[in-house]
Amino acid sequence: MADIVVMRYDVHGMPVDQYATALRDRLPEWDITVAETPDAERDLIAEATVLTGNDVSPKLVDAADALELFAGTYAGYDHLPLSELADRDIALTTASGVHGPNVAENVVGSWLAFARGFFTARRHQREGVWQSFHTDDFAGSRVCVVGLGEIGQAIVDRLQGFDVETVGVRYSPEKGGPTDEVYGFDEIHEAVADTEYVGLACPLTDETHHLVDEAVFDTMPPEAVLTNVARGPVVDTDALVSALQRNHIGGAALDVTDPEPLPGDHPLWDFENVLITPHNAGHTPSYYDRLADIVAENVRQAERTGEWDGLRNQIEL
Repeated sequence: MADIVVMRYDVHGMPVDQYATALRDRLPEWDITVAETPDAERDLIAEATVLTGNDVSPKLVDAADALELFAGTYAGYDHLPLSELADRDIALTTASGVHGPNVAENVVGSWLAFARGFFTARRHQREGVWQSFHTDDFAGSRVCVVGLGEIGQAIVDRLQGFDVETVGVRYSPEKGGPTDEVYGFDEIHEAVADTEYVGLACPLTDETHHLVDEAVFDTMPPEAVLTNVARGPVVDTDALVSALQRNHIGGAALDVTDPEPLPGDHPLWDFENVLITPHNAGHTPSYYDRLADIVAENVRQAERTGEWDGLRNQIEL
């Protein structure tokens, strides 16, 4: 029997045993077991109190007679069997916040690379060319962050000290935020006008699907750089390709694409002013430690209160 069952699927290629070890360090009195096979999952879940992993089938939920918490290892949760979890009164938490520091560094790093001409420098180095080139100052720029959740706020935090003007876009602009100005999604044009750098860190919803379309690219200054660490379909890919071909934007850094994976013959691969990473911004060697901190905090709270409710990153079902 195991109190906490860790499912066998790794994250970013890191062995899931590392996650189990991190949980044992924080919860030494709990029995923590990795379910290494489908059969082990079925056997262990029957009496488990906590199940943690990136996904769970309705069939496994149905077999979880004592389960109190499913601790997701991703920030997203739309792929999970939400109705089944709700019917069984099983609490659900996510890994929201685990990605914040590293994804924010990815975004700010891409902006600095464009501003200081690192891509031109690399090309010159590859060609053995000693030739000066024009660069820009990141300081003094107007920067827009679309989505002010954990990742968006982490981006804004890391802009402190760069002497930039910040603009935020969120679902509820009346709540304000850490940026100098805050707009709603329906005010995206006002937000990106005169903005040199735009970072997308919002969830993919009906409202944000193709939020950045041809009209938005036409509103952005021609030197603007777009960085997407949200989801590929937040950007209209055809409109992005067209904007790049027409020099309507200065460049793009894409950690996510639509489609994904990006086909090898896709035109986005061929632009000198496009940086593509394979959905890699979320990678951090601290992933399991940060995730274990969240799960252990919630387990400790449930021990104190006797309730699996009011937990960190809990989703209302």
